Parts: sequence; C-alpha cells; structure tokens
Amino acid sequence: MAFDPAFTTSYLVAFVMGLVSSLHCIGMCGSIIGTLTLSLSPEIRSKKALLLPFVFNYNFGRITSYAIAGALAGIIQSIATMHMSEINGHRVLQILSAVIMASAGLYIAGWFPRFAYIEKIGTHFWKKIEPYGRKLIPVKTRTQAFLFGMIWGWLPCGLVYAALSLAATAGDIGNSALTMLSFGLGTLPAVMGVGIMTGILTRLSKMQRFKQAIGLFMIALALLAALPWLNPMAFTSHSAIH
Repeated sequence: MAFDPAFTTSYLVAFVMGLVSSLHCIGMCGSIIGTLTLSLSPEIRSKKALLLPFVFNYNFGRITSYAIAGALAGIIQSIATMHMSEINGHRVLQILSAVIMASAGLYIAGWFPRFAYIEKIGTHFWKKIEPYGRKLIPVKTRTQAFLFGMIWGWLPCGLVYAALSLAATAGDIGNSALTMLSFGLGTLPAVMGVGIMTGILTRLSKMQRFKQAIGLFMIALALLAALPWLNPMAFTSHSAIH
C-alpha cells in the first residue's frame, strides 16, 4: 500500500465532521449567538444586513481559534512522535484519533454519555480566559465580535477535541491547522443559520434517531481515520510503504 503520511487526514472528513457535530451542539452554539445578538444595539438587531457582519466576525474569530488549536496539536504531535519512526508514530496517532472520534460518535448517539468527561481537559484554561470574553459584552464593534469569537473557540467541547485528535494525524503543523480550519468551516452552516432556522435546527437536534444517525456517521469517519487508504481525499506517494 502506498500513501503519503502528510495527507492521510482528509480536509473533507474534517469538514463533514464539523457539519454533523455542529447540529448536535446547536443548543450551546445557539445560546452563545443569542448572547452576542442581545448585546448589540436594537438598531443593529432589527436589520439583518447590519447583524450579519457581527455574526460573521464572531464565527470568523471562533474558527481562527480552531486553526490555532490545530497548529498546537501539530506541534504536540511532532514532540510526541520525536523518538518514534515517522510511520509508526503516525500510525499510533491514527488509531488513537479513530478511538476518540468513535467515542464522540457514540456520545452523540446517546450510547456513551461519559465521553462528556473529556471536556474537563480544557476547563482550567477556559476559566482563565472566559472573564476576558465577558469584558467584551456588550459588543459594539465588529472587532469586539471577532475577539469574542476567538475566546468562544476555546470553550471546552468534546467534539472539538475529537477534531483536534484528527488534526494531530495531519503530518505537520500547517496541515493540522488547515484540518481544524476545515472543521470550523463545516460548523458554519448550522451556527450561522441559528437566527434564520432556529426552530428547524432545534427540532433536529432533539430527535433521537437523528442524533443516532449522526453518531453512526461519526463512527464511519473514525474508520476513515483508522484506515486512511479508504479516504477518497487522501493523496498517495510514488513510493510504496509496506
């Protein structure tokens, strides 16, 4: 089998992962968008043309933090596998990533609630930066919206951590950052659509069969992480690795 270790993680997988996981987390994301919206002046809230740039900057800041976290995951991956061969170290990370992603899928489906405990990983850091977010309320400028979004991007979330485990298999720091950027872009349709399709999205997020379908889909994505040669977006190298 021939494959390039730098591209066994697919940006498409990360994007789809963001797309399906954001529908599950719409309750949390919706409440944060609501906080931002209510902090704006009535003149801005009453006109979608004025409100949309604030919501966009908010999400742009959030996705920027995801990309930074992805770069950090790439750095940690480089350090963790420093004393291992490139292929063996990368393979260990692939298996670990697949286990975390499958666990996230089971969690979304309601079959593994204890996965939520993984969110405790970032609780200490969140407690340190969350007060800075509160200082930005009420949001008056687009820059404030962007900065508030950057802080929101570090909110402890098991599904974001699952995406980070995927990013850690990307091969280098740049690819890890781009993987999380793809994940963030995948979350945009649901989060940006909160104000427009709140009722529909909320109903979907509460449907048990819908959540189970998403969970099973996440498990399928985990298989792509574990078996990268099945990934349709993976690049292959010219030299075979046996």
